[in-house]
Amino acid sequence: MIKKRVLVKFSGEALAGKNGYGIDTKILHFISSEIKSLVENGNEVAIVIGGGNIIRGVSAAADGIIKRTSGDYMGMLATAINGIAIQEALEYAGLQTRLLSAITMQEIGEPFIVRRAKRHLEKGRVVVFAGGTGNPYFTTDTAATLRASEIEAEVIIKATKVDGIYDKDPNKYDNAIRLDTISYEQALTEHIKVMDDTSIALARDTKMPIIVCNMFEKGNLLKIVNGDRDLCSIVK
Repeated sequence: MIKKRVLVKFSGEALAGKNGYGIDTKILHFISSEIKSLVENGNEVAIVIGGGNIIRGVSAAADGIIKRTSGDYMGMLATAINGIAIQEALEYAGLQTRLLSAITMQEIGEPFIVRRAKRHLEKGRVVVFAGGTGNPYFTTDTAATLRASEIEAEVIIKATKVDGIYDKDPNKYDNAIRLDTISYEQALTEHIKVMDDTSIALARDTKMPIIVCNMFEKGNLLKIVNGDRDLCSIVK
């Protein structure tokens, strides 16, 4: 068994389950059990969570009443709410967890400091990153790539509702083709929406592989971390 340091990116929408909004505790329980399997197999795990189940900055600012910067800060606060929920679920499952925020909220979590995050990981704690990058105009996808690069993770796992990367939306097109491996340049030039362009460009610059997999298949995360590439697609 080879110990790995991985960062798992969950969308906020994933926490909503079938409701489409808010937080479904059944999803929290499932996620915590999947993360626990990674930790129990000796891996160091960090998590970035989105906030789309509560509010999306771009959507909030769409009609101009709310400024884009304010909308993005509202989205960052939403990731803190989700981060607290993830932390509670992980601790309920018996894991030591630390919530680190890019926006200072000392009553809720620790401020993000790279060396502190690494030390928590070395001690076997799951680290949950909240607050995005701490800056407007940047998505939580970019935050995931940034944090993965800072903590020197080996890979980003983007946990989604599909089993990999497709040339078009498989939920809309029956002839969508699954792509096992694509390059960063292909994702950017062909506008394959694995993550947003900023995050992919940063992953390219830091040589950070991005794995896309179905988060709702039990045991997927551990199998993928252990090297099973039939269950996912990879950008590298």
